Amino acid sequence: MPSNVATAYVQIIPSAQGIGGGIAQALGGDAAATSAGQSIGGKLVSTIKGVIAAAGLGAALGKALTEGAALEQSLGGIETLFGAGGQTIEQYAASVGKSVADVTEKYNSLMRSQETMIANADNAWKTAGVSANKYMKQVTSFSATLLQGLGGDTAAAAQYADKAIVQMSDNANKMGTDISSIQMAYQGFAKDNYTMLDNLKLGYGGTQAEMARLINDSGVLGDSIEVTAETVNDVPFDKIIDAIGVIQDDLGITGTTAQEAATTLSGSFASMQAAAQNVLANLTLGRDLGPALDGLAQTVSTFLVGNLLPAIWNILSALPGALVSFVQSLGPQLAAGLSTLVPQM
Repeated sequence: MPSNVATAYVQIIPSAQGIGGGIAQALGGDAAATSAGQSIGGKLVSTIKGVIAAAGLGAALGKALTEGAALEQSLGGIETLFGAGGQTIEQYAASVGKSVADVTEKYNSLMRSQETMIANADNAWKTAGVSANKYMKQVTSFSATLLQGLGGDTAAAAQYADKAIVQMSDNANKMGTDISSIQMAYQGFAKDNYTMLDNLKLGYGGTQAEMARLINDSGVLGDSIEVTAETVNDVPFDKIIDAIGVIQDDLGITGTTAQEAATTLSGSFASMQAAAQNVLANLTLGRDLGPALDGLAQTVSTFLVGNLLPAIWNILSALPGALVSFVQSLGPQLAAGLSTLVPQM
């Protein structure tokens, strides 16, 4: 549901334009009154637009509406894949042709999985350095395959989906790879396409045989099973996520996103951006702003106090000494150069 702010924004200009007609009717409705009403209404609209533009409200509200619309769509995807598609328990029972009593346990399980996914998404600014919308959008791209491999277990799928998203962010932060190429690689893995495995830079090429080697090296299937290029497509997607996790653990990749969000300029800035996007989206949809604002406050503090200001201080404190060293180094070299040049001149 749109918030009062968003509703007011999309209604205020049409309402102001309607004032002209109201004035005309109040004055009698003749040609002169109509002209006066339209003039007053037009000036009022221009004034309102000017105030909105001067305050920068148009751009801010436009961004909020965009983020809100995207989040609303992503929430719908999560409800469909992990919940009951937004249905009440009565509607869900009717859709599967059973009584409410028969579906209560299943329905409650779906609701818990849905809530877990949404909570993980809302916290992704810290764990994965992305907004809730980006988190859920990526999850929906491979969750159908994940659920199929797990026999429809939405609770387990929620855990694996979160693990996969964090893996992607950790890999991008540690290896410097563009996150979109890693996301496409995971989407390919869900479809038995391993040509982009080398995007992860884990030492494995983009072939079925190399994915089989990665799974065997990880040991997630035990010592008694050896995967080959011919049988790798039989390995469930959740086991591939487990295997990649083991390899990234061994390489020291796991956990780097959360660490960089707290200790580096780029990581803390990305986390702050994600938290700000959450605030805008939640504002538009009328969701509880408390957690999102807390996240934004925390990320702003971490970025400014924990990373930006110390970096500026390092520059300012080192600059005088660096200039002195530069002049001391430049002086003898400049003198030597001039001593050679002057006789030639």
